[in-house]
Parts: sequence; structure tokens; C-alpha cells
Amino acid sequence: MNSLRKFLRLESLAGLALIAAALFGMAVANSPLAEGYQRLLEVPLEVRIGGSVLAKPLLLWINDGLMAVFFLIVALELKREVLDGELSRLDQIALPLAAAAGGIVLPAVLYAAVNAGDPEALRGWAIPAATDIAFALGVLAMLGDRVPRSLKTFLLSLAVFDDLGAILIIAAFYTEEISWGAKGFGLLATGALFALNRGGVTRTAPYLLLGAILWVCVLKSGVHATLAGVIAGLMIPHRRVNSYGRSPLEDLEHSLHPWVAFLIVPIFAFANSGVSLAGATQGMFDPVALGIVAGLFFGKMLGVFSAAFLLIKSGIAKLPEGATWTSLFGVSVLSGIGFTMSLFIGTLAFESTARDFSVPLRLGVLSGSLLSAAVGFTILRRALRASGVRSQN
Repeated sequence: MNSLRKFLRLESLAGLALIAAALFGMAVANSPLAEGYQRLLEVPLEVRIGGSVLAKPLLLWINDGLMAVFFLIVALELKREVLDGELSRLDQIALPLAAAAGGIVLPAVLYAAVNAGDPEALRGWAIPAATDIAFALGVLAMLGDRVPRSLKTFLLSLAVFDDLGAILIIAAFYTEEISWGAKGFGLLATGALFALNRGGVTRTAPYLLLGAILWVCVLKSGVHATLAGVIAGLMIPHRRVNSYGRSPLEDLEHSLHPWVAFLIVPIFAFANSGVSLAGATQGMFDPVALGIVAGLFFGKMLGVFSAAFLLIKSGIAKLPEGATWTSLFGVSVLSGIGFTMSLFIGTLAFESTARDFSVPLRLGVLSGSLLSAAVGFTILRRALRASGVRSQN
């Protein structure tokens, strides 16, 4: 429980850093520095090993490379929570799992309904399906210690399942043409990671080295490279062996989490939130933007709360301790903050389309996330003030 408190506190602070980075990116994109901002993101960078060359513009290094480390952390958190954390028992899993399912399906349905008849736009159906845990917990942090820890844990667990759903969606629906040779080498690297785990290797360096090799193989195979981070994270052992009573998984998570929270995710936000407001009026009425807003705000709110309501009323799950129906509804609204993962899925969905959807994508994600943040914050503030609840943090 102590580690959970530290994690929630770190994620809350990271959410504030994320918001600041996103606002800074928007400010730069609408200033005299806008041209320099775009040129910076297009700077070509390459890595050469012998005759092999890996060349990408800076923006793709951020989205394919740095975000692989983000997904590594997601996998570490997911594995720890399932093995001995908040998701280690069936009664703990049922409520956030059902809520996450509702919060994935209904937003996708609403987006598809708004963009029906446009095959290119329909590729973005999964954009409003994810919750940005750092941003959402950052909003909760503004309410202070009045928020019951059970609600924070519910939102965290919901976001973990959302991330898992996003990973499966990326693997199944946003994979380009497969290179079977590279995929074969990737499978060999995965097998080697598995052998390290089963062989009782507890040093993280060999896992990270093989993870880097796996990243290159996955990148070259046509499957999105961030999945290499997920595979590597799930292979890190969670057996407590060091003098601090921590496992290699916990050590790596402890070391990487601040870098991911305060550097990698803000860099991603800065690089992907810079949209010019010059075309904002036209962009906001694009069906893609409207579908994203509808999915994030209405879809998440109704999907998460309805699924949770049905499960609790049926007796399968219980209302989180110290929470009211109104505060649970407020958290359901906050789950519509889909910033980081929504932007990421959007870049994958539209990277090969003939039309440029970058403006409606960013406007839709920013608008839907900010609307969810503002309304969710207002509902929670009133609900917590009325109940006089104080969490035991």
C-alpha cells in the first residue's frame, strides 16, 4: 500500500507536468517559433551499425522509440498489479475491468457513428478508447486529500486495463505489412527473453539489451515498435531477491518511472500537441474531431459509469469504499481524458491515409480531454464537498 501511495503521488505530479508540456507545445505552435518547432520535429536522425541504417525524423524517434519505454513501464505496472497488487484478486479486478470494457466499446461506437461512410476517418475508431492516467490523476491531485484512495485506485486500475486494451488494439488493427524475416528474429529475441526469465536471471541489463534488439526487429517487421516494450516488460522477473526486498521488476520500475513521467511523456505531449489554432474553427467541425470529442466525453462517461453501475447493482462488485454514486460518476467523466494514448493511437491510425487528419485529431483529443477534465473536476469537487470525505493518504 505504501508503494501504491508513492505511485499515485508520482503520477499526480506527472499529470501536472504533462498538462504544462501540452500547453507549451500549443503555445509554441501558435507563436513566431512555429516554423522552428516544425523543423525541429522533422530533423532527421540515424543510427548506423556497419552497413545497416535506421533513419527517422525526430518526431518518429519520439513516437516509436521513447514511447516504447513508456509501454515498458505500462507492462511492468500491469504485471506487478496482477501478481501482487490491486488487481491480484478477482473481486478487485471485476469492477475496473467491466468499466474499462464499457469505456472502450461505447466511445468506439460513437466515433464510428459520427464518421460512418468515410473509410479513412473510420480508421480512427480506437482514438477515444484510452484513458491518460497521469493527466487524470493530475486533475484528482488538484482536489487534495478529500479524494478517497479507493477512487484513485479504481481510476488507476481502469487506466491499466485501458492501456492493455490499447496494446491489443494496436497489435490487431494498426499493424502495417508484415516482414516475416524481421518478425522471425523478433520471435527469437522474445524466446531469449523468456529463457532468461525461466533461467532465473535477475540482472536487468540482459533483458534491456535483448529488449533493444527486439525493438529493432519489431520496428522492421511492420508491427508497431512500442509492442517490444510491452514484451520486454512482461519478461522482467518479479521475484524479490535484493537487500531492499524488491524484485528486478520493482527496481527497474523504480528507476525508470520518474524519467518516463517527467521526461518521456512530457516530450511526447510537447511534440504531438502543437496544433495551429488558425484553422481551429474549421477543424473542430470536422467529423473526426467531433467523433473524438463525442467518444471521449460522452462515450467514456456513459460507458464506464453504466458498466460499473450494472456490476455493483447486480452484487458482483461493490461501490469503492468512501465513494458515492456522484463521485464515481465524476471519476467516470475523468476517464475521458485520453490525451497521450489517444494522440498516439491517432498517429498510427492516420499515418498512411491520403488525407491529413493531424489538425482534427489534435483538436478533438485536446477538446475532449479538457472538457472531460473540467466537467469531471467540477462534479467531484461538489460531490466531495457534500460528503465531507477525506482519504487516508
